[in-house]
Amino acid sequence: MGRADRAEFLLEKLRERIDRPTTELEYETPYQLLVAVILSAQCTDDRVNEATPVLFEAYPTVGDLAEATPDDIYPFIQSITFPNNKSSYLAKMARQVVEKFDGRIPDTIDGLETLMGVGRKTARVVAQVAHDADALPVDTHVFRVANRIGLVTKGATTPKKVEQQLKRVIPKEDWGEAHHLLILHGRYTCTARSPDCHDCPLPEVCTHYDRLQNRPDPIDGLDASAGTYYCTTSEHYFDDPDTHVDRYDLEQVACPHCGSMQVVRTSTGQPTKQVKDYRVNG
Repeated sequence: MGRADRAEFLLEKLRERIDRPTTELEYETPYQLLVAVILSAQCTDDRVNEATPVLFEAYPTVGDLAEATPDDIYPFIQSITFPNNKSSYLAKMARQVVEKFDGRIPDTIDGLETLMGVGRKTARVVAQVAHDADALPVDTHVFRVANRIGLVTKGATTPKKVEQQLKRVIPKEDWGEAHHLLILHGRYTCTARSPDCHDCPLPEVCTHYDRLQNRPDPIDGLDASAGTYYCTTSEHYFDDPDTHVDRYDLEQVACPHCGSMQVVRTSTGQPTKQVKDYRVNG
């Protein structure tokens, strides 16, 4: 199945599964959305939603926030990850909006990217959610799911490259919806750790699922006293393995005698072979 067909299938199945594909951040205005998205970097939406009501009560407009110092803001967001940095970002961002944009949150990606604390992903999320811009933001969930499913190629090693490739296989009118569908699927089903493949509507088109199924089965009855590892190719026990890089650029345990990567741990009988997974780096 080609990537465009895979994307079409994914959208169809996830639409059936997810009733309201939208952001889970709670906001009422573009100002509140921008603040919430800045705070959500490397932090859960639930935790952001717990902190923002009191913050917005204290600073109901961007003009009010522009009068605050980072020390003023910090107590309201101290439960958020990196509160020192984000307090500084919010204070500087608000002043920029007042001084450069007459107190109005920019409604373009280019304008948003000039603000402190607003990078590529944040600008596209705010522009897409608040202004329905033609954008397909890539966060850690979108990056992981797009790679796992096989919507992008091996060369999609950065969020920008994933975004560019997704835009080639997903129709422009579906970009915003696809962004939310991929996030929610990644957040609740195709999770970073222990993805729930048994409750996933996409296993028949998922390359990650295929690789999981192709892992060797566990082996019973191995003699752990004979060695830490057992090579199923040469039927040999050993303690000190080699490592080989497989075709997915993943370092695998290998037999020092024959070079095979078909190796299991004798204590558990489980194969050492890993399936490539995907994380945003940096």
